[in-house]
Amino acid sequence: MDIATGTVNPATRNEEALRFLLTRRSRPPKTLVAPAPDRAALTEILTAGLRVPDHGKLEPWRLIVLERPALERLAAAAGTYAEAHAIPERDAAKGVGQFAQSPLCIAIIAVPRPTDKVPAIEQTLSVGAVGVSLVNAALAAGWGAGWLTGWVAHDPGFAGPALDLAPGEWVAGYVHIGTETLTPPERPRPDFATAVTWVSA
Repeated sequence: MDIATGTVNPATRNEEALRFLLTRRSRPPKTLVAPAPDRAALTEILTAGLRVPDHGKLEPWRLIVLERPALERLAAAAGTYAEAHAIPERDAAKGVGQFAQSPLCIAIIAVPRPTDKVPAIEQTLSVGAVGVSLVNAALAAGWGAGWLTGWVAHDPGFAGPALDLAPGEWVAGYVHIGTETLTPPERPRPDFATAVTWVSA
């Protein structure tokens, strides 16, 4: 940045990164298949995904990597839970399918930290930033990736025992990663004029 003129030095502008961010598109998890990234490739994605704003360096989040055997266990557990709790068939199928069909899944776990310095909402926003960052990191690495929630994330009666969560922890979502089988069409984006307000004085 040239402080005198308020302009960016062209040498510091990352055209490739900007092009990626301007065209990024999550992949529907149901369209992802094996192979998924191996542990070495996934380590890079996870490391990038955790580079997010984090007021106070609290790290109010953690990640659980769910590989195929774990996903099969969770699919079975989701089916049993859905039947026992009379979850509607369509919703039940979505919950089970999220695990049954996934090549690889990262559960994003919110871990609220007790502190008077950082409001709970700021910790929650940092958790959300991890989700976006993980999806973008996987896409940038050449994989398909998408973020899902649903009752298997939001129902503590299922998610707590299934993922062995500690008291106070909760699931922010599941990021599914794999090989994409199709590139989805572009979807409508926010109207810039409606979403952005310029304040000059």
